[in-house]
Amino acid sequence: MMKKRRVALIVETSSDYGRRILRGIAKYLASHHHWSVFLEQRDLTSRLPEWLPSWKGDGIISRFTTPQLLKIVKRSDIALVDVTDRRPAADHPLVWSDHLEIGRLAAEHFLERAFENFAFAGFSDEHWSALRLEAYRRRLEGHDVHVYQSAWYGPEAPSWDRLRHELSEWIANLPKPVAIFAGNDVRGLHVLDACNNIGASVPEEVAVLGVDNEHLMCDLCDPPMSSIIPNAELIGYEAAAMLDRLMDGDTPEAIHRFIPPLGIETRQSTDIYAIPDPDIAAAARFIRENACSGITVSDVLKHVPLSRSVLERRFRKYLKRSPQKEIRQVQIKRIRQLLTETDLPLEQIAEIAGFTHPEYMHVVFKRETGQTPGEYRSAAQVGQRPPLRDA
Repeated sequence: MMKKRRVALIVETSSDYGRRILRGIAKYLASHHHWSVFLEQRDLTSRLPEWLPSWKGDGIISRFTTPQLLKIVKRSDIALVDVTDRRPAADHPLVWSDHLEIGRLAAEHFLERAFENFAFAGFSDEHWSALRLEAYRRRLEGHDVHVYQSAWYGPEAPSWDRLRHELSEWIANLPKPVAIFAGNDVRGLHVLDACNNIGASVPEEVAVLGVDNEHLMCDLCDPPMSSIIPNAELIGYEAAAMLDRLMDGDTPEAIHRFIPPLGIETRQSTDIYAIPDPDIAAAARFIRENACSGITVSDVLKHVPLSRSVLERRFRKYLKRSPQKEIRQVQIKRIRQLLTETDLPLEQIAEIAGFTHPEYMHVVFKRETGQTPGEYRSAAQVGQRPPLRDA
């Protein structure tokens, strides 16, 4: 009987994100080698176990990868996979959320809703927050992005009253209507609380988007908060697979893997179009809801009391693109989602996205993204970052 490998899971159980990573690890173990697992209740800032420096184990998956832990691993020759993203990537194996794609997705969400004023509320000295801001700004090039940041943990973190006061003052001085990308759901709750404090209307004056899609937290917000959905279970699964290879003595082809998000769960906090023209807002909403049913601009015209020339002119005025381009963008977004989240054949994806012929979907996708559908799927499956190019 093969001896079970001893693996320490230094992953917080206090957050939904950490628990989803653990679920992904459990799914891997259900169909692969069983490990002898160490796991304890902990939060993201809990100290390392005191016994770890003298532990005679085989592997570690860690969300608390400190310089101390790296020294222990190097000295003990224990395999390590890092799922921490609070510090810049080093040369050890890691599996992270693709924070650049998260930032890009946030910008796209607001651009689709025709916002022209943008802001970011994040955390200082948190690498994941900096990456999300970087990509958000990159996609919004040409627009000012107003930024509020404060410490997340430690003695520099502001008290609740101070944080509420600072955010209230910051939001009150932002140009309206404004789209605020919150670095995570915790910060999104802070932002929405500040909006309520100053009487700012959400989403009419301030739209707020979080990250992590922690359902309880999002639903406790007033109003319920939209949130980007990271694929934490896949992070856990892939981290376990990578650790197994390392414990076998193999070197993975790529020691840095970045897992794209699953999408966005839209709730009331961003469910609006920042378009002062009600007919164009109605047309944009119709396209968003029906683009993957194979609609054309003629179908849009049946739902708004405008001529084609007026629709085209006003659409370009408010959304900077044509109605046909908007239909394509919604279809491309759906194709990206299906390529990332499913193993459906391209013929079925084309049908779901509203294309009659898969060959034409291939041509349109390559033209709009710079990659073929197959190339995009392959990049997503191996955790590489797709190019940050507009859809």
